[in-house]
Amino acid sequence: MKEYKVMVPKLGFTNRQEKMEDILNQHAREGWVVNHIGQSWTSIIFERDKNR
Repeated sequence: MKEYKVMVPKLGFTNRQEKMEDILNQHAREGWVVNHIGQSWTSIIFERDKNR
């Protein structure tokens, strides 16, 4: 069974790419995999196995 997490990142105007990279790396360490990134980085949907 899968579980999903929807996140609306608050990136600001400076260092957007670095902040996005930090968010993705932090969630990857927790076992999340990116399922979808919305247009203009408005939302990110993560997925992982619920019974890990």
